[in-house]
Amino acid sequence: MGNEELGNVESIAQRKLFLNNGVELAYYDSHPHDGGAADGISEVVVLLHGYCGSSAYWESIVEELEQSVRIIAPDARGHGRSSAPTDEVYTMEMYAEDIAELLIKLQIHNAVLLGHSLGGYITLAFAEKFAKKLSGFGLIHSTALPDSDTAKENRDKAVAALEQNGVQPFVDGLIPKLFAPANVEALQGEVERGKRIGYGTALQGAIATAKGMKARPDRKHIIEQAELPVLLVAGANDKVIPLESAFAAVNGSTTKVELGSSGHMGMVEQPKELITAIVSFVNAKQ
Repeated sequence: MGNEELGNVESIAQRKLFLNNGVELAYYDSHPHDGGAADGISEVVVLLHGYCGSSAYWESIVEELEQSVRIIAPDARGHGRSSAPTDEVYTMEMYAEDIAELLIKLQIHNAVLLGHSLGGYITLAFAEKFAKKLSGFGLIHSTALPDSDTAKENRDKAVAALEQNGVQPFVDGLIPKLFAPANVEALQGEVERGKRIGYGTALQGAIATAKGMKARPDRKHIIEQAELPVLLVAGANDKVIPLESAFAAVNGSTTKVELGSSGHMGMVEQPKELITAIVSFVNAKQ
C-alpha cells in the first residue's frame, strides 16, 4: 500500500517501477531517456534520503548537480511515493537490495552512492554487498557506528509514539531537531517543508524503518577497508550525528567535509557547500 492516500505527497520522483519483491519504487531520474549520453554525461550519482524524508530532500541541489552528472534519487520503501510493504522490519540490507535492483532495471552498472542519515546506513549495507556496482560512496550526516543502547531505547520510544499518535505528531517533533539551532527560525520555511515531506511517510514505513535502524550492525570496517573513494560530510551543529560519530571511521581514501553552519540537513542549510563537496568528490575520483 502506497502513500498516495495522504494527498499531495512531497517528492520529486517522476517515475515508478515494480521490483521483483513487489515494492513499487518511485524515483527521480534527471536523464531518463538517454542516460545522459546525449549531453556527454557518463557519471551516475544516486542520492538516498533520510528517515521520514523523500527525494524532495535533494531538490535544492539537484538542478545544479544534474548539469554534470545523471542524478537518480529514489523514495525509499515506505517513504514518499513508494509503496510500504508489510514487513515488520525494514532492514538496511532490504533497502540496499531495493537500490541494487533499481540500478539493474535502469541498466546502470556503476554509480556513486551518497546517503543522508538513514540513506547513509543503506549506503554502507550496499557497499558491503554490492561494492562492484560502485565507483565511490559517501555518508552525508550519517555514521558507520551502530545505535548505542540509549539510541536503541529511543528507537523503541519512536515506535511507541508512532503506534499511539501516528506520523504527523512524530514528524512535527522530529524535523526541527534536524536543523542547527540557529537555523530553526532563520530557515523556518525549510523546516515547514521538511514537515510536509515527512507527512508523506507511511505509518508502516516509519515503524518498520525505526526497527531496522535499531538492528543495524557496526559497519566501520566498510569504510576502513574500502578500496573505493569515500566521502564523509558532517554538520558542525548536528545534534543527531555529531562530528565524532560522522568521522568515526576513515581510511587513506576518505574525504572529510565539515559544514560549519549546518545541523543534520546540509542539503537545505548549506546547499552550495554541499554541491561543491559532491562535485569535487566526483571529479577527483574520475
